[in-house]
Amino acid sequence: MTQEEKKNIEELIKKKIEKLHKKIAGYEDMSAPVTPENSIGRISRMDAINNKSVFEASLRKAKTELGALQKALFTLDQDDFGICKGCRTEIQRQRIMIKPDSPYCIHCAKRLK
Repeated sequence: MTQEEKKNIEELIKKKIEKLHKKIAGYEDMSAPVTPENSIGRISRMDAINNKSVFEASLRKAKTELGALQKALFTLDQDDFGICKGCRTEIQRQRIMIKPDSPYCIHCAKRLK
């Protein structure tokens, strides 16, 4: 992998991290506790509690993705970046550009699902 390719991937990862930080902040706001003193009806409160659960799940997923992207950014300068952890072949550039946090080629990723 050339230095220019790594630079492009680094910029991509940093943009994704920036977007995730914004998403996480929004999810944290939306998953705030539903206080019982709010003057909403029982059904509306149940909807709010359900929505809170959905946002909490989204928040967990976003934090996991953020961690993976930060790890990818950290390992970008290592010699084995872009080498599949499963089959040890080179990961296609298109896959890296779409999912830079994945340490697996498309074939190994499908097999591991």
